[in-house]
Amino acid sequence: MITHQLKLAAEPFNAITSGNKTIESRLFDDKRQKIQLGDKIIFTNRDDPSQTATVKVVGLLRYPIFHDLFMHNDPRKFGGESVEWLEEQISEFYSFDDQMQYGVIGIEFESI
Repeated sequence: MITHQLKLAAEPFNAITSGNKTIESRLFDDKRQKIQLGDKIIFTNRDDPSQTATVKVVGLLRYPIFHDLFMHNDPRKFGGESVEWLEEQISEFYSFDDQMQYGVIGIEFESI
């Protein structure tokens, strides 16, 4: 078991701590390829690094692009209201070219 560190903006961080967000979406790049079932993730609030949330990885959802990931899972599990809203949010961080190069992953977790 490995412990990974991921930073989040305040809104998604708060969605995790409130229990509303149970899947984190990321590019399936070199860093995320190391994440395995049973690993721990420590999420840190970018706006207040003293705030952290520790979770256990319980599912890994691989898809070619974020649209597919969001379409096949409940948007509320990502802390969103709709597929369209999630796609708009994620496009601020990841380009379509990046998605095509790496693929994407939904990291399903539970609080510990």
